[in-house]
Amino acid sequence: MGTKLGALTAWPSLRGRRAWSAASPAYEAGAHPTAVSRVFAFVGMAAILGAAVLPATPARMLLAQTHSSTGTDDAAGAARAEISERVRYRGDEFLFAAYGGAPYTYASDVRIERPGTDMTVHGVDWLGKPFDDPIYYGVRVARWFRRSSFGAMVDFTHSKAYAPLEQKAKLSGTKDGQPLPPAAAIGELFHKLEFTHGHNMLTLNLLYRLPSLGSFINPYVGVGLGAALPHTEVQLKGSKRTYEYQYVGPAGQILIGVELRVPRLSYFVEYKFTSASYRAPLQDRDGGALPLDLWSQFTRWAKGIPPAGWVSTRLTSHQAIAGMGVRTVPDLPAP
Repeated sequence: MGTKLGALTAWPSLRGRRAWSAASPAYEAGAHPTAVSRVFAFVGMAAILGAAVLPATPARMLLAQTHSSTGTDDAAGAARAEISERVRYRGDEFLFAAYGGAPYTYASDVRIERPGTDMTVHGVDWLGKPFDDPIYYGVRVARWFRRSSFGAMVDFTHSKAYAPLEQKAKLSGTKDGQPLPPAAAIGELFHKLEFTHGHNMLTLNLLYRLPSLGSFINPYVGVGLGAALPHTEVQLKGSKRTYEYQYVGPAGQILIGVELRVPRLSYFVEYKFTSASYRAPLQDRDGGALPLDLWSQFTRWAKGIPPAGWVSTRLTSHQAIAGMGVRTVPDLPAP
């Protein structure tokens, strides 16, 4: 690729207190037993990788048909060539896809600003719980350009971020006009501090297809920018809760993946590095659907109605995903 992809944000320090955000035992002691059953529901995602045998299946069927009619090696070679040509990338195609995955989110500071309160909770160890309802998922539409290795993609990721209420965190600032102690459990200050319906990111991405590894396997890279649209769920003790979808700031990602191509379908595995800057208004209200909540937020802003406060943080994550999609198929070149 002619250009280098820059890092989206300064790489934060890794906290060793958590592994992948499927959750550490210290924080998951109270997890519901049904979470295990949800894992089995997602194990089906692993079956995607088993589709690696599919390219050979239609080839074997064609081979059997052609061999029985001609009994020649030339016919077998022609069958393999036909399958290879049907899946070979030629550009000028769309991909409509869905995926699941798991995030690891770095610890970050959370600042709360309200009348009489300006407090910071330092080093919140966010959990992802990708298999708890609502699960981690994503949808995307990609367009690969004609006679080009470049493409564009709209990508919506529904990740999640839970603050563990049991975590004892360092504190600074004041709450209700009183200085905070040096440290306390997050649950002593909050009824809820999470973005679980979810930590949503909508991005527009530039894609570049790397040299293929045969007709069936195609690696690719990409970079994208967009908006963070979380479902903010924050309630300080002694205050009303904010429970609504919001626009809270910019989001971005870089990605690298491998696509397995079979006739009309694509399976892919991918690594994404994402970062989103949050400054979420505390509206002390329960919202509804995402479009309605965003419209309500816009109209309050247009009328100059200030929020009851703000919550600010940055969510930076590694994300591993796997998914499948349906491709449009361009016309084969004339023989």
